Amino acid sequence: MGRLLRIFGTLCLSIIFIHGYGQDKNYNIGFEFYNDTFNLEIDSTILIGHNNIFSEEYIKSCYNRVNAGKYRQILDQLTNYKEKHQLNDWMYYQLIRKTAEQISPKKENYERYTFYKWFLLVKSGYDARLTLANNRIIFYVYNDEDISDIPYVMFKNRKYMCLNYHDYSNEDLNKFPPHDMISIPESKEPFSYIVTRMPDFKPEDYTEKKIEFNYRHKVYHFNIKLNPEVERLFANYPGVDFGYYFNIPLSKETYGSLIPMLKKNLKGMKQKKGIDYLMRFTRYAFLYESDDKNFGKEKRLSPEETLFSEYSDCDDRAALFFYLVKEIYNLPMIAMLYPTHITMAVQFDKPVGQPIVYKGKTYSICEPTPQSENLSIGQLSANLKNIPYQVVYHYEPGQ
Repeated sequence: MGRLLRIFGTLCLSIIFIHGYGQDKNYNIGFEFYNDTFNLEIDSTILIGHNNIFSEEYIKSCYNRVNAGKYRQILDQLTNYKEKHQLNDWMYYQLIRKTAEQISPKKENYERYTFYKWFLLVKSGYDARLTLANNRIIFYVYNDEDISDIPYVMFKNRKYMCLNYHDYSNEDLNKFPPHDMISIPESKEPFSYIVTRMPDFKPEDYTEKKIEFNYRHKVYHFNIKLNPEVERLFANYPGVDFGYYFNIPLSKETYGSLIPMLKKNLKGMKQKKGIDYLMRFTRYAFLYESDDKNFGKEKRLSPEETLFSEYSDCDDRAALFFYLVKEIYNLPMIAMLYPTHITMAVQFDKPVGQPIVYKGKTYSICEPTPQSENLSIGQLSANLKNIPYQVVYHYEPGQ
């Protein structure tokens, strides 16, 4: 692999080995991945032997041993599952994490666990790299998307996002740029954070959340099925482009408990009244709280996370409103970002109120977040009327 990790040569980390490592003995592992069970045979040839020093030479020997060992059956099972279930990269990485956890538990030895994650990801074709910074093993992956709020480095004109930044939450990894990075020449594919399909969770793992919503003096009741696994799935998901997280779909059971009920409630309503219903549902059926107070930082929630969360802010409601309008009416929409707020506008046959013109087409404001005024379609909050905005997402059906 050429000159790899020069900085590893001067730093070391203690390696603690658990039962089974270094033994000429195969063993089987089994774990659940959402609605499926994985049973894998771990061959002794891919088990990393004992060494007290974590150095460049040790990393090389680990790679050479596992690469020469019988890892192909594990990799084939993972990649075949990825293809069969059309897993996006983020979901596939969760599968790799669980597999690495079974081979080498994270709590037992973090460095070895990270090594196995890296090995399985690069052998799947992704340009993933290891380096050492401030006596820490750092795991990067090549990504060319608009991703924010996580550390990254530029290396040979490529941007590499940090996949294990959350394990060093109190440290500024940007202060320790890598001098060199382990890489596998044949692994060149970029990693994507786009999520277009949710896993199939076990129906019995869902719980029900009761929601009440008052619209035009009538109370509507919802029993929405939600899975706590969704919150864990996106716990370390970064801040992605607005178009990405707006389009993260609902899981099957959640979709089935909400969308048909909304369609039933909207039956017989004219389109604009139906949009008004969805706008006010998104605005008033959930408690508002800023991300700073709720999470201690900016965090964009997917539509399903917004349904799950006790509190949500304007970003989250904009995403939920967009998803509901798209699923039920599939109308053109734009997201309008102000310095401290984001709101939505929908294209109707005829605009309502003061129209918003974008690329020659007119849109009507639909405010999905509670404001001091009781805003109707076409009305913008008074404190935003003279504030410049930018369109950060434009949805056109069929494109």
